[in-house]
Amino acid sequence: MVTATTATAQRPLLNALTFDVEDYFHVSGFESCVDRRQWDQFESRVVPSTQKILDVLAAAGVRATFFILGWVAERQPDLVRTIHRAGHEIGCHSYWHQLIYRQEPDEFRDDLRQAQDVIQEIIGEPVTTYRAPSFSITQQSLWALDILSEEGFLFDSSIYPTHHDRYGMPGSPLAPHWIIRRAGEIWEFPLAVYRRYGYPLPIGGGGYFRLYPYAFTRKGLRAINAQGRPFAVYLHPWEFDPEQPRLRPGRLRGFRHYVNLHRTEGRLTRLLRDFRLGSLAEVFAETHDPELAPSSNWAQAA
Repeated sequence: MVTATTATAQRPLLNALTFDVEDYFHVSGFESCVDRRQWDQFESRVVPSTQKILDVLAAAGVRATFFILGWVAERQPDLVRTIHRAGHEIGCHSYWHQLIYRQEPDEFRDDLRQAQDVIQEIIGEPVTTYRAPSFSITQQSLWALDILSEEGFLFDSSIYPTHHDRYGMPGSPLAPHWIIRRAGEIWEFPLAVYRRYGYPLPIGGGGYFRLYPYAFTRKGLRAINAQGRPFAVYLHPWEFDPEQPRLRPGRLRGFRHYVNLHRTEGRLTRLLRDFRLGSLAEVFAETHDPELAPSSNWAQAA
């Protein structure tokens, strides 16, 4: 006989599916060839690309978390409302998509407030979930967690426990956890890494999702779940737009951005079939023990 307890035990883990809503010309890798003051001069393609994602999710009956760039929200408020009305969680992805460790704390706070105010005005409810541009909360910008707490954010998904030339905090916890800071506690859902021969291999998002064969991605994500922890997948609307204009950021950055764009939609459909996926809020509700006090202080302020 299958009891409620055994049924729960047999249920696959719920994992987080997230999207960073920005246009193709917003990416950090294009800063060498795109001036922020010229953003309005580029053809915006974020609406149809995001709608493509919404259609795939609706067909699968899955809700996700959409981290929206304030610049996009201000110019495309109907898109934000469409995402929100579909039942998805709305998060903040900054306003100007600037790397946090290149900002002063006051600059970061001003940018954060500007984005949060715009998005909250559109959806009519608080926005308390954040993702940094290019995962730029690193060892040198942990102070951003204090500002997030001070500005009312409860959840963050910005820390990538791996090595990269633009981001990464190798050695930080792999599973979702509380971080205790001077300004309070914040729940951190790090991005997915698959430990392979002792190396924290990034997997399940962005260029990695497009570059690796899907079978390898699935194997790595299943290994993470087998260890008893959920993973977070991240993608961008521009990754569903293989016809987007081609810019010239340099060979490596161009490869990272354009590789296998034509495969993203099909791979997302397979991912939705192979794993239980939902929003960050849904993962928190399913995995959080309210009786367990926050205790993780690895990033505690001195």
